[in-house]
Amino acid sequence: MNEVRVEEAEPGIHVVTIDRTHRRNALSSNVLAELHGVFDALAGDPAARVVVLTGEGVSFCTGADVKSGPEDADAVQGTPTGELLSRVQGDLTRTFLAQELMAGLFERVHRMRLPVIAAVNGHAHGGGFALALACDIRYAAESASFGAVFIKRGVSACDMGTSYHLPRLVGASRAAELMLTGRVFDAAEAREMALVLDVVPDGEVVERAMVTAREIASNPPLAVWMTKETMWQTVDAPSLRHALDIENRTQIMCTATGELTEAFAAFREGRPAEWKPL
Repeated sequence: MNEVRVEEAEPGIHVVTIDRTHRRNALSSNVLAELHGVFDALAGDPAARVVVLTGEGVSFCTGADVKSGPEDADAVQGTPTGELLSRVQGDLTRTFLAQELMAGLFERVHRMRLPVIAAVNGHAHGGGFALALACDIRYAAESASFGAVFIKRGVSACDMGTSYHLPRLVGASRAAELMLTGRVFDAAEAREMALVLDVVPDGEVVERAMVTAREIASNPPLAVWMTKETMWQTVDAPSLRHALDIENRTQIMCTATGELTEAFAAFREGRPAEWKPL
């Protein structure tokens, strides 16, 4: 059963929907394998420009499915970690590999060339919260709620990239409070701390994300790719000098494509620029 839907809503803009409403879109091994495949395929499609990620029903994603049945035990073919998981015997090893399977997906979302916009339509808790954090931009429906709830389950709140992304997005002190308490907070508070950029009525969050997706898709494909990649690299730069060196090399490479010449010509002639495909 396919539990992930992919729709090219407009040329180059793909809406990826986790459709597992009976489990509030919790991530079983099946769903993780599907999502790995979906994001690999989109990353390899030169015509793809932007991804909008959302969930069906009343939840965005509630994290790992701790009640996965036997049908999920070995249904992870298609990913290197999944193939290994289906062969190893030790319980500890399998647990670690299962952790890697999910964490690897979130890293894929963060590192892929395509901007990923989270359209959070309900619960984004635990691994679902981490998934939203891995995206480049977040919008929320009024019913959305968020929480690093791992600590409430007896384990560290530092999970699936949360301890990396959250302090960078909301600051260390706020991140510490959210992670140490494990409390669930609503969309209004998420907007107040700039974790999400806008809050819209239920049923409208995907369209809100599409507005931004269209703006991004109107820009040159390579420039978008290099902007996403360079921005997240310079967030981790140890100094301004390092950041400038990365920016300078990226800018020279982009200038060599001829897109800057086309942009100036289009401006002089009063027409939209015609960007080169990847």
